[in-house]
Amino acid sequence: MKKNIGTVDKVIRIVLALVFGGLYYTEIATGVWGIVALVAAAIMVLTSLMSSCPIYSILGFSSCPVKNK
Repeated sequence: MKKNIGTVDKVIRIVLALVFGGLYYTEIATGVWGIVALVAAAIMVLTSLMSSCPIYSILGFSSCPVKNK
């Protein structure tokens, strides 16, 4: 997959994943909403580690800095 996630985007995704995970583990988000928070957190972590977001690819968006040639 082509990389389309920049450093700032990765940091934001990791921070949001930690927040969502925290909401679940502190039992603020319970039931269905807790599961949704965990799934969202997992997706954010995976896309950050892969440096690629399928939704960005579909939309033709990239937050990676442009490389000068």
